[in-house]
Amino acid sequence: MKETEAHHPLTDFIEYGQEEMLARAQAHYQEVKRRHSIRQFSDRAVPQAIIEQCIQTAATAPSGANHQPWHFVAINDPKVKAQIRHEAEALERSFYEGRGGEEWLEALKPLGTDANKSYLERAPWLIAVFSQKRGGMDNDDSKTNYYVHESVGIATGFLLQALHHAGLGTLTHTPKPMSFLSKVCGRDTDVDRPYMLIVAGYPDEGASIPDHATKKKSIADVCTFM
Repeated sequence: MKETEAHHPLTDFIEYGQEEMLARAQAHYQEVKRRHSIRQFSDRAVPQAIIEQCIQTAATAPSGANHQPWHFVAINDPKVKAQIRHEAEALERSFYEGRGGEEWLEALKPLGTDANKSYLERAPWLIAVFSQKRGGMDNDDSKTNYYVHESVGIATGFLLQALHHAGLGTLTHTPKPMSFLSKVCGRDTDVDRPYMLIVAGYPDEGASIPDHATKKKSIADVCTFM
C-alpha cells in the first residue's frame, strides 16, 4: 500500500454568508486600490518589527512543492542604501541614455521617471527579494526548487499588500541587471538570484502619483467568464 503523507484537519477556515463575502470583497478592493507606487518618500523611521511582520506574511505564500524558494534582505543601514543607489543609478543612466530602447522609453514618459533614484537612500527601508533555484524545505543546495518564478512573484505580491495594509507606501524597483544586489546583500550567486527591490516607508509631504498610473483596465478588459 502506498504510504500517505501526514495530514491534519483544516480548522482555521472561516466561512461567511454570501452577502458578507461580497461586502468583504468590496471593502478589500477599496483598500487595495489605494495602493500606489510612489517615488517621494519621507525619511521618517519605521520600526523593524513592522517590516519583519510584513515579510513573515509574505513568507506564507503558496509555492511549488512548498519549498518556499525566496529570501528577503531588509536594508535599513544608510551606507548600504547609498551603495545600492550608486549601483542602481549607474545602470539607470545607461538605460535612459538609450539601452532601454525607444519603445520602452516612450512607454515610461507618462510616468516621468528618470535615472535619479534618490528614494533609494531617503526611504527608511529597502527590501531585496531573492529567488532561490535550489534549497527545498531544509535549505539543502542539492534539492531543486520548482515553479520558482511563479512562487516568488506570489510572495512579492503578498509583501506589497502587507506593507500597504500596515500603512506604508511602496515602490517596486527592478534595475537591470540586478546582479549587484547579490554582492551588496552577501547572497550566494550560485543559489540566489535578485528578483526585485521594494522601497517602503511613509509618503513624503506633497507626494504625488502620475495621472497615467491611476488608469486601470476595466474588468471586461482583464477577465473572461465562461
